[in-house]
Amino acid sequence: MTSPALQEIVSLLGCPAAGHPAQYLHERALAAAGLDWRFLTLDVPADRIGDAIRGLDAMGFRGCSLSGPLRSLAVPHLETVSPAAAFAGAVSLVERRPEGLVGHMTDGRGLLEALRSHCDPAGERVLLVGAGAAARAAALELALARAAEVLVCDRTADRAAHLVDALAGIEGSSVSALPWSDEIVIPEQVGVVVVAVPADAALRLAGLRRDLVVADFALVPQPSPVVAAAQQHGACTIDGLEIHCSTTAIDFQTWTGIEPDTDLLRELLDEYLNA
Repeated sequence: MTSPALQEIVSLLGCPAAGHPAQYLHERALAAAGLDWRFLTLDVPADRIGDAIRGLDAMGFRGCSLSGPLRSLAVPHLETVSPAAAFAGAVSLVERRPEGLVGHMTDGRGLLEALRSHCDPAGERVLLVGAGAAARAAALELALARAAEVLVCDRTADRAAHLVDALAGIEGSSVSALPWSDEIVIPEQVGVVVVAVPADAALRLAGLRRDLVVADFALVPQPSPVVAAAQQHGACTIDGLEIHCSTTAIDFQTWTGIEPDTDLLRELLDEYLNA
């Protein structure tokens, strides 16, 4: 039996961990929910992630989030991962359950929740720029949400083809690859553009227009180049802060069972990034 005198502990494992907003957001969300929990930010060398996961388990942590290369490196050290984590090949969140530690990948769900605040992805044709872990998680959620088509465009053709092949195994999914170029032309039939590449990737999009919804995962204090360009063309935009807040809300509710105030999370994230 757990002693009521013991505080629940959740954490961020990062490599590096410095500069990540997780502790700032979660500590204030915990306080707003009246939970006497503690959040720790821990820097973990990539080659010690297995030791860190076993340590969390041994010390009874409620769970952890992961950033950077630790997301993919943690997968082999967890006995159970969600279908989304298995598809993405990465874990963003670890949750303690009675059967042990379970790994989740919540980036795709966060993107989908943010997207649904602006449009219904069902029936939409989506251009997905990127094929890394976050893009794979987003692609899975879009396919499950019955997007009419997902076009995958990545700088590495083999990585794009691998994602296309994986999505093709989902019943009802229509998916194909779009070749990478210095200037990616958005097909006319596309209604949603999702960008999941680093903010410094020097990405240029042609064919931006008012009827598009453009979402960018880049977590930066000012509008990313993609978001700024889309806004100039009158498109509906979803920035990395909105996506990150949606994902944080999912993570918080997974750990605590309490749905946090996403408006509060957005205010806190603005404060953190502009401090």
